[in-house]
Amino acid sequence: MSQIIEHLSEISDRYEALFVDLWGCVHNGITAYPEAVAALQAYRRRGGIVVLLTNAPRSRHEVAKQLDRFGCPEDTWDNIATSGDSARTAMFTGAVGNKVYFIGTEFDLPFFEPLKLIENPVEIERVALEDAEGIVCCGPFNAHDDPDTLRPQFLYAKQKGLKLLCANPDIVVDRGETREWCAGALAQLYTEMGGESLYFGKPHPPIYDLARRRLSEIKPGIPDSAILAVGDGVKTDIAGAMGEDIDSLFISGGLAAAPTRTDRQPDPEALEMYLAEEASSPTYSIGYLR
Repeated sequence: MSQIIEHLSEISDRYEALFVDLWGCVHNGITAYPEAVAALQAYRRRGGIVVLLTNAPRSRHEVAKQLDRFGCPEDTWDNIATSGDSARTAMFTGAVGNKVYFIGTEFDLPFFEPLKLIENPVEIERVALEDAEGIVCCGPFNAHDDPDTLRPQFLYAKQKGLKLLCANPDIVVDRGETREWCAGALAQLYTEMGGESLYFGKPHPPIYDLARRRLSEIKPGIPDSAILAVGDGVKTDIAGAMGEDIDSLFISGGLAAAPTRTDRQPDPEALEMYLAEEASSPTYSIGYLR
């Protein structure tokens, strides 16, 4: 059974670094959570390293700008690893061809900005689906539309044998009090229809390789046993940590607030039942990061 804790500080001295999810843990898509910010600042003051590990389909520089707008100070974190950067690396090395059909919004267009880390990057051109060699999905055209609205396009794409690059494996997020669909929901539908989806964020290995590189930029040689992953998604944050054999802290007050009956803390019986149903085994659990 997952150990329920009251504060991060109860266990944080066991770890040299944290891999911390953002949405649902540090902010709600609108504003930062003051207690979460304070907890991470305190951890860093004691010498710990914080790598923000997010499925955001954007570069770490764009995420840093967003955090500033949300009121999350720079002294909250040391480095950032994003699904966007991991997926962009794949795109610019030709994972879905040169001509791509783009699913997303104008807000996601920085995804196509040049990636300086790649030598001889593939030249990417956004085209109509009929002319595409692959699909790049940063999120729905409208986050409130059911993913099934894209079924006709996906049927055509599957028949053409197009691969779909998913820049954000999250299925849903809560922006304030409103739940929104993410790119992962579209990729899941495409896969269910028989198409091939390529994933680069949590819980898949590429983003953890990137996170370790980001961590080594701060301090090389930290073993996985000295890293704690923090997140509110059992299918992304916790599943990814389990797959990488990294200890984890489950934030029950995020996506799973209702089934875990989380007020300030999860109801122990509801938490145990929820984790059993999800076949998830986080090392620790807490209502909210604090």
